[in-house]
Amino acid sequence: MAATSSHADNKGRAPAAQWILEALSFISRFGLAFIWLFAGFEKATDPVGTQQSIEGYDIFSPTWAQWIAQVIGPLEIAGGVLLLLGIFLRQAGKLSAVVLVLFIVGISQAWARGLSIDCGCFGASATGHMDYFWTILRDLLFIAMSMICVLRPYRRFALYT
Repeated sequence: MAATSSHADNKGRAPAAQWILEALSFISRFGLAFIWLFAGFEKATDPVGTQQSIEGYDIFSPTWAQWIAQVIGPLEIAGGVLLLLGIFLRQAGKLSAVVLVLFIVGISQAWARGLSIDCGCFGASATGHMDYFWTILRDLLFIAMSMICVLRPYRRFALYT
């Protein structure tokens, strides 16, 4: 009898665990899509502010900063569209994680050098500075969401996975 009730308990948990995994997968895919679309539109509509944010990192020349400011918004929008439509979900998740790691490297070097910058993550900020720790922590959460898209993409409503 004990084995039967134990087995029944495991069966009862499996659908709940499956539902939680589906929910995490859904939140990761569509949450990241929203994040990339929002960030991309903010940057694309303010290339001058985006360039100023990039120059604040003190890594790139003004020419490179201008070029990056012109392409980063449309690229983020493209990534958001891929996630939203469910096209190449695993690849989009991998690319998202790589981009976020690069963002963390840039933010970390600015923090280590004592620079007071606006990350430009969601467009130019009116304050001109950010909390480095929380920005990096947020990006680590986004990397985790990206990895969920890689390892367990939410395929419902996907055009091509």
